[in-house]
Amino acid sequence: MQIERIRIDKATFDMRDFAKHPTGFSLVYEPGSRKSVSAYAVRIYTDEGVVGEYVGGNSIAAAQVDMFGRYLIGKDPFQRERIYNDVKRQLRKFDKMGMGLIDIPLWDLAGRAFGVPVRTLLGGWKTRLPAYASTAAGDRSGGLDSAAAYADFAVQCKELGYRAYKLHVWDDYDVPEVVRTIAAVRDAVGPDMDLMLDPGCKLETFAHAVQVGRACDDAGYLWLEDPYKDTGVSLQGHRRLRELIRTPLLQTEHVRGLEQHIDFAVGGGTDFVRADAEYDGGITGALKIAYATEGLGLDVELHTPGPAQRQLMASIRNTNYYEMSFVHPKSAEIGRSQAVYADGYRDGLTAIGADGCVPVPDGPGLGVSYDWDAIEAHTVETREYR
Repeated sequence: MQIERIRIDKATFDMRDFAKHPTGFSLVYEPGSRKSVSAYAVRIYTDEGVVGEYVGGNSIAAAQVDMFGRYLIGKDPFQRERIYNDVKRQLRKFDKMGMGLIDIPLWDLAGRAFGVPVRTLLGGWKTRLPAYASTAAGDRSGGLDSAAAYADFAVQCKELGYRAYKLHVWDDYDVPEVVRTIAAVRDAVGPDMDLMLDPGCKLETFAHAVQVGRACDDAGYLWLEDPYKDTGVSLQGHRRLRELIRTPLLQTEHVRGLEQHIDFAVGGGTDFVRADAEYDGGITGALKIAYATEGLGLDVELHTPGPAQRQLMASIRNTNYYEMSFVHPKSAEIGRSQAVYADGYRDGLTAIGADGCVPVPDGPGLGVSYDWDAIEAHTVETREYR
């Protein structure tokens, strides 16, 4: 079997009631607003009629595919390791985001060729995954606008079945307000719900990170993630922070690739390791990180929701929660999650079962069916490699 053609459609969708925060880059709740979001729909065609599909990615990843797209034509689509290593070298001067946008549909293609879900190809066994509610950033528009609002929403998520809850704080934060919020959420949900905090690298100083970390200590949080404006990449800074607080750190969302992740963990910069199937070289790259992390005796936590993440998590022992990201008390769904699927697959606040879990799709490949009519109706740009 050989790759014959690759098509990438850029589709745009409106995200309602969210806008960029005026003092930062976070998407925040803003009633009545509309934010355009893009998705890149990838189809890899072979000479035997098997097609691999994936919808996701970002503009940086799509631009990088231009650097190696034609290299893929004529290649054996099952030789994912060869492709991973060749493309990794080609993108060595960049962040390598483009790798995931091709690797994921190659796994989908393999699953479809053999008639099994990706998790089966990976030796996976899980069929349901415990999820955590990962909030949108704080706002000042009647959504997550106070400690009480975060606490009330945590209770709502617990009642829906979520076993854990992660807070993303305000761009225009105040340390005492964040500290009050950390405590208020714990008081509201009690001791039997895992809580996490992700400032999204917003805290201005290391001192703020220490203050917030010690509040997490007092409230018994499971982890603190990307606290301050080093942007999550300073091994030395986070190693020092680990010495000053008790709450475990979850880092490496903002370093790319296997080697950098393991350097960060071995160097003492994190307790949990973050991996992303899109950002870190696809399912192939994220799986390498997971196995290397397992060899260190640590857990890996996958970033963001989606069918690729579900297939991957179903195949990893040393992981805890599926991230149901960008949930908000005034918005039930995640961005484009409803628009691109034709089979009922969805992510969003109410997409979990009463057991607090999401199912792993059991169809071939990624296990989902895309609504290509809807995607093509929203397509604004197409590129092909032949």
